Amino acid sequence: MKNILFLAVIGIFMISCAGDTEQTMTVSGNVKGLKKGTLYLQKIQDSTLITIDSLTVEGNGNFEFKTEMESPEIFYLYLKKEDNNDINDRITFFGEPGNITINTSWDTFDTKAKIEGSETQKKLEEYRGVMSKFNTRNLEYLKFRFDPQVLKDSTALDSVKKLSDKNILRGYLYALNFALNNRNSYISPYIALTEVSDANTKYLDSINNSFSPEVANSKYGKELKKYLEEIKKNE
Repeated sequence: MKNILFLAVIGIFMISCAGDTEQTMTVSGNVKGLKKGTLYLQKIQDSTLITIDSLTVEGNGNFEFKTEMESPEIFYLYLKKEDNNDINDRITFFGEPGNITINTSWDTFDTKAKIEGSETQKKLEEYRGVMSKFNTRNLEYLKFRFDPQVLKDSTALDSVKKLSDKNILRGYLYALNFALNNRNSYISPYIALTEVSDANTKYLDSINNSFSPEVANSKYGKELKKYLEEIKKNE
């Protein structure tokens, strides 16, 4: 009888552990200050934003989602609040198998989220950190171009335009170099597809041909290869 009970307990334990695989992503964390709302785990599938799972949060702001995935890709954690606040927020993060932790607050949901557990997310944050500087400078140049004093001075206006164009080009080249220099990261094909897809084919080919087998066979690696094949057909 004891042996039967022992085997039953072992069987239940094995079944409970069988849910997670090497391709399981667990996303958990806390939304500080959230008393009531609904969280959605989302991603893009066939050019459409779909909801993978949802969870109603009440009281403490804790949450957890699990999903199976083929390879690292972009996911979204979307918060629909139920606090008479019309602002809805969405956190973008690079998901990958394993445990990912997202901690944030309800009032700064997407702006101050702390994401841990994804190496590709670290690369995404590194990229965004530098690109934000280029974007800030672009806004500053745009502000100057509409300044009444600058508009009256054609020489000053031309100078600001040249500086703006140069800054845009530098940001573009940074994106290309980032994709090339991180060819062993899943971030590389993602940057190529979303940031510099209009680059010269030879540059995109260089990025595509430099991937490791794992990156080449990932979701974005396959999409970049398909994209290049379609471009070359129309050349």
